[in-house]
Amino acid sequence: GPGSYTVGTMSERFDCHYCRDALHGKKYVQKEGRHCCVKCFEKFCANTCTECKKPIGADSKELHFKNRYWHDNCFRCFKCYTSLVNEPFMLRENNKVWCSNCTAKEDAPRCKGCFKPIIAGDQNVEYKKMVWHKDCFTCSQCKQVIGSGSFFPMGDDFYCVSCHEHKFAKTCAKCKNPITSGGLTYQEKPWHSECFICSNCKKQLGGKRFTAVEDDFYCVECYKECVAKKCAGCKNPITGFGRGTSVVNYEDESWHDYCFKCTKCARGLANKRFVCHNGKIYCAECPKRL
Repeated sequence: GPGSYTVGTMSERFDCHYCRDALHGKKYVQKEGRHCCVKCFEKFCANTCTECKKPIGADSKELHFKNRYWHDNCFRCFKCYTSLVNEPFMLRENNKVWCSNCTAKEDAPRCKGCFKPIIAGDQNVEYKKMVWHKDCFTCSQCKQVIGSGSFFPMGDDFYCVSCHEHKFAKTCAKCKNPITSGGLTYQEKPWHSECFICSNCKKQLGGKRFTAVEDDFYCVECYKECVAKKCAGCKNPITGFGRGTSVVNYEDESWHDYCFKCTKCARGLANKRFVCHNGKIYCAECPKRL
């Protein structure tokens, strides 16, 4: 606002309050009931501009805010130098005035990539209390913009899905492609769940019982039907699952251990002496009774 004084020209005898020079026909300033010449006004009465530190003369336009004064042409944004006369502003540290745009930028969070402010309306990415402009959030390997897409953090670096697969992901033992999620391990080798399947029925074997035959895998049902030997005693498949995991082999035939018994007395012969007579198995005693 303007200062509390008026400027006029004396037509009658009147002296300056300070230097006592006659003010007749001269320009003068009246302030707080006293009259003074322009020179004395600037020397004794004028307010000092907060910005340029010079007196604000009688002929200058004066602006004031909270007991601080400026020439109208000194009342500019400290950051961008835009005139703030009739514009919104903020008084910040060191009595510097800032326009609303520069204040918003100064107080805005800084992009981790370009270190410039992220102002309202900018698209951004936030991760663990850090923030980037959307176009500044890039893959550490290929430098392509990740933006709001999927990524993998590795220390201070960030990788897009493709670069992470080629640089860090394990490779499936069957298809040789990267395993990006899930998967399983068998004999210290990684597999996709969809690659670790029964060689016969193609069902996934993850979390299920299976049997490995050389480089092939079989679920219990397919192993019984397609691969397992048939017991010479009960004619059922010998799977190695459940009861009868031990197997007795003799010449070209196999038995469950509980099926390998004397034809005559039914005595179990697993891990015992036996006699084969006319294609049948006997304990050591029964052939003598034949």
